Amino acid sequence: MKRKGVLFLFLLLFALSVKNLYATELLAEKTGKDCSYCHKDISKGKDLTRAGEKFLVELKGLTPAKRIIRFITYFIHLFFAITWFGTILYVHLILKPSYAAGGLPRGELLLGWTSIFVMAITGTILTFFKIDSFYDFFDNRYGIILSLKIFFYLIMVSSAIFVTLFLGPKMRSKINREKNAGLGHYDGKEGRQAYIAYNGKVYDVTNSKLWPMGVHMGRHFAGEDLTRVLKLAPHGEDVLERFKKVDFTFQSKVEKDKIIRVFYFLAYTNLVIVFIIIFLITLWKW
Repeated sequence: MKRKGVLFLFLLLFALSVKNLYATELLAEKTGKDCSYCHKDISKGKDLTRAGEKFLVELKGLTPAKRIIRFITYFIHLFFAITWFGTILYVHLILKPSYAAGGLPRGELLLGWTSIFVMAITGTILTFFKIDSFYDFFDNRYGIILSLKIFFYLIMVSSAIFVTLFLGPKMRSKINREKNAGLGHYDGKEGRQAYIAYNGKVYDVTNSKLWPMGVHMGRHFAGEDLTRVLKLAPHGEDVLERFKKVDFTFQSKVEKDKIIRVFYFLAYTNLVIVFIIIFLITLWKW
């Protein structure tokens, strides 16, 4: 087993260190240009144009060590891109943005910002490997698509900064105000009763074994409006009929709140951008 691991590592390093002899294919993949861009005479292939000579020099300058660095950097970049985009797709398509309407959970914030910073660092390194001058961003297909990717990435980063520093605290503050206004007092802690709200009705779950200390399945908390959350639950609203209804005046205004509407807009904008970037990568590789 140990020998197989050593052999695999050797073959990987060897593959990364081998110089590609077909500069035409590499440049075509990078720029989308045809053979005549590099070769003066396509049939012979020896006489290169100025662009072809330049690319050949760059290719020879890519040492085995640089190839390994580029490979590892690209792996890390791709890993965190998949992690970040996967989280966005899961939250937006499965959990729905209402999952974070009371303020972004710390876990998602930490994962998102870690991915943003790592992608910024690795993306910069990879850009230095691929782009020689500022004009390369607009001179060929590779550069144009890369420019678009960077543009949409910056939009997502700007959105993340706005949500983290401004919108998130505003949403948490709003939730705290609602709690202090009445329903939030009944959170099932320190001997208090546990109430939950659904569709404007309030239910007493204090004595339920499924709501110990006002917490259900470690995720849902008493003293809150669970109207949107229940839509994602594996059971229907009929389970609430077993609980006693409470004569409690309560009206959720979350949907009408401007802050929440802005959050929804940014959330779905990021979702669209994720699909755009995936499309650009597909177009890039195609």
